[in-house]
Amino acid sequence: MDEGLCQPVSLGLLRVDYFACDLRGTIAQVEANVIASGWSAMSQVTSDMHRYGLTVLGHLDKTDQIPANTSLEGIATGMIHAWDKYNVAGAVILFVVEDRTINICDQRFHEFQVYRQRPGIRVIRRSFAQLLSQASLGESRALIVDGHEVAVVYYRVGYSPDHYPSEREWQLRLLIERSRAIKSPSIQLHLAGTKKVQQELCRPGVLERYLRDQEVTLCRSLFVGLYSLDMDEDGDAAVEMALAAPHRYVLKPQREGGGNNIYGEEIAHTLARLRDSAERTAFILMELIEPHVQPNYLLRPGHGSPELVQAVGELGIFGYILGDGEQTYCNECCGFTLRSKPSSVQEGGIIAGFGAMDSPFLVYWDEDGSGAASSGDGDQRGNTQLS
Repeated sequence: MDEGLCQPVSLGLLRVDYFACDLRGTIAQVEANVIASGWSAMSQVTSDMHRYGLTVLGHLDKTDQIPANTSLEGIATGMIHAWDKYNVAGAVILFVVEDRTINICDQRFHEFQVYRQRPGIRVIRRSFAQLLSQASLGESRALIVDGHEVAVVYYRVGYSPDHYPSEREWQLRLLIERSRAIKSPSIQLHLAGTKKVQQELCRPGVLERYLRDQEVTLCRSLFVGLYSLDMDEDGDAAVEMALAAPHRYVLKPQREGGGNNIYGEEIAHTLARLRDSAERTAFILMELIEPHVQPNYLLRPGHGSPELVQAVGELGIFGYILGDGEQTYCNECCGFTLRSKPSSVQEGGIIAGFGAMDSPFLVYWDEDGSGAASSGDGDQRGNTQLS
């Protein structure tokens, strides 16, 4: 900030997550993810797999009820738009990755998709440890990595404190931010994706600064209660509200990657300890969403046969946006992911083994909501619903 932004353009490769909520009769927003928003590649593969399964089982007429998913192509298109905006022939796209990448299948498909769409663009992968010795700033603050000028930096790491084990990693992040490369996300977009900003956007009058009235109404219809825990009267009221009924809320820190939220009686213990401490401002309080529950089979490693469970599905919508403080160059929705898990499980990580990749199956619901009719039988009445 002191020296001024060298690159005002930011690339957002986003996933916004939702639950279907019976009590609300609509969907409710869980959170917005702005860094390392995963599963666009594997979600597309999962949809293809489910269509194949329907075909093998003799239900070819129902394959169109699994909607087309172009999440992988869309995320790669966002990267290419950013590369074009940088406009330096021969520049590369840099994937910043973990030293040991468990989710490499989802990541590498992005690289392959960039190649399919634009064979002349090269993607390189480097960890923080490698970049400490290979990254530098060149002329006009171009980011140079191992002799390559970098047009776009795509972070698959950098969202958790343990990704910065020393001051050297923080200095590396600063070096990249000071560069002319277009970042996904830039530090300003990264900060805009925090839970605190999500909570502030729910305050009356805030969305009106950015959106038209009709858009504000649509967005607000997706919000659940989000409350500040600042050291003021509103924060004190939220603390007392949570202590009185902890099972109605979830306590969220400014963290990404899963496994960080606090639920139930643990909320009461945490807030009782932090009630008079500024440390409580590191969290926000969110109304606990009660999602729609339905029977579903989950197939998971180490669990033998498929399990029939009462499951909930979390729908993630992918999109990309490229812009600066003055102009939006592109802003597109590009696909989805659906992750199902047992309703008894609070965390839903796929790699952690709690949940499983899934696909939405579209049905046509009668106008009175009394029953479903398959779109495969030619009945086009009613409204399309997610099953």
